[in-house]
Amino acid sequence: MASYRSYRPAYARPARKLPQAERPALPAAVVDAVLRFHDEEQDQGAGRTLLRLSRQRLRDAELRAALGVHAPRAANVSILWNEREGEIIRVLEAA
Repeated sequence: MASYRSYRPAYARPARKLPQAERPALPAAVVDAVLRFHDEEQDQGAGRTLLRLSRQRLRDAELRAALGVHAPRAANVSILWNEREGEIIRVLEAA
């Protein structure tokens, strides 16, 4: 006859920790490059503009030199810019 004393229901088992895939912080050089070299602007209304780098601009030698190994990551970065105040509202990075 089987013993059920060692049986533990699923809710009583300790949870396993799942590995966390953390992405390193966005380097300031990437944000600076998007601000300096952006060639795509999308008006968001209320004095806000979304700034990006196009694929063609990312192939530019000057931009590649400025970004180095971070060039592929810069392709996914957008900056929400406040035209009235001349400041960054938010830096967005696609996953």
